[in-house]
This record gives sequence, C-alpha cells and structure tokens, in this order.
Amino acid sequence: MENIKINERLDALENKIDLLLEHVNQQRLNSNVIEDLIGDLSIIGKDFYDTTVEELDKRQVEIDPAEVTDLMISFLRNIENFKVVMNTFEMAIDLTKEMGPIANEAIIDFTKKMAVLEQKGYFELIKDFGPVIDNIVKGLTPQDMKDLAENVMLILHTVKDITQPNMLKSIDNAVHMYASIETEDIPSYSIWRLLREMNSPEMKKAFGFAITFMKNMSQNTKQNN
Repeated sequence: MENIKINERLDALENKIDLLLEHVNQQRLNSNVIEDLIGDLSIIGKDFYDTTVEELDKRQVEIDPAEVTDLMISFLRNIENFKVVMNTFEMAIDLTKEMGPIANEAIIDFTKKMAVLEQKGYFELIKDFGPVIDNIVKGLTPQDMKDLAENVMLILHTVKDITQPNMLKSIDNAVHMYASIETEDIPSYSIWRLLREMNSPEMKKAFGFAITFMKNMSQNTKQNN
C-alpha cells in the first residue's frame, strides 16, 4: 500500500517537472523570438538612420539635437491636445459619412427640379429674354438709369395702384368699350345735336367725372408742389 502511494507521488512529481521544463522551454523560445525581433528592429533602425542621415546630408539639412529634444518634449506635453484634435477629426469624418446620403438626396432633388423647369421651358424663356435685356440696356442712357433709380419707388407705387382690383376693372371696361366702338363708322354730330346730347344724363355724368378728375389732379399737383 505504501509503495503505491510512493509511486503515485513520484508520478505526480514527474508530471510537475515535465510542466516546469516545458514552461522553461517556452520561455526560452519566447526570449529567442524577442531577441530576433530586437535584432531585426535594430538592423531596420540602423538602415533607416543611415538613410535619413544620408538624405539630410544631401539636402544640407542640419539638425540640432537640442531642438529635437525640445520637439519631443513639446509633443509629449501636448498629447492630450493631439488626442482632442484626433477626436474632433473622427467626429468630422463621422458627420461627413452621415451627411453624405442627405447631400446626395438634396443633389438628386435639385437635379429633378431643374429637369422639371427645363421641361416647362423656363431656361428657354430665360435665354430668349436675354435680347430683351440687351435692348433695354442699349436704349437707356446713364441719365435714364439715374432717373429710374430716383423714381423707382414712385413707379412701384403707381404699379401698385394700377393693379388694384377696382382700377383693373375700370381699365378693362375702358378697353372693352373702346374695342366695341366702330372707328370707321362714327356718326357726325352737329352743334344742336351736341347740345342736346350734353343735356343727357350720361353726358352730365361724364362731364361730372371729367371735372372731378381735373379738380383732384390740380389739388394733387398743388400738394406735390
């Protein structure tokens, strides 16, 4: 019974020794890999350093070690600032990615609206309107443009008054009445017939309108003066 226990302890001890040897061997392999990596990096670093020194010498660039040290210290001192800048840059990239589809939709909508305007003939109208503007510019002198600029508000007020419903209706009625008159077959009026027509209600109303219009015009002229 005791021999069995001793053998079990020996087996356990051998297993532990095997594990220990395996761990030591693994550590040795890791050390070799690290040494090889350090050696490779040293070679690469040396080649990079030699190449850099050669290129700087070709370009006649002199480096002050003190300035390099100050630069490294400044870089280490501003690591937090660089981090903030990088975070801001990442946020800007994310915003650009998010705004990309919206910008594409806006461009597509704008293109569609331009296509609709082109189908309706707006661009063709604008192109045909160019000669009209040229004629206006050629027909106006600098003094005309100056007068137009000084009286633009008066013109706008006049247009505003003309476009009132009552005024448009009166103008429309006048146009229709003028169109209904047969200009080639106008009857002749003698003095006596003219006097009789002047006594008619229509002519009295017309004279009243004309006199009222002239009086208002005169009063308005006095106020302007």
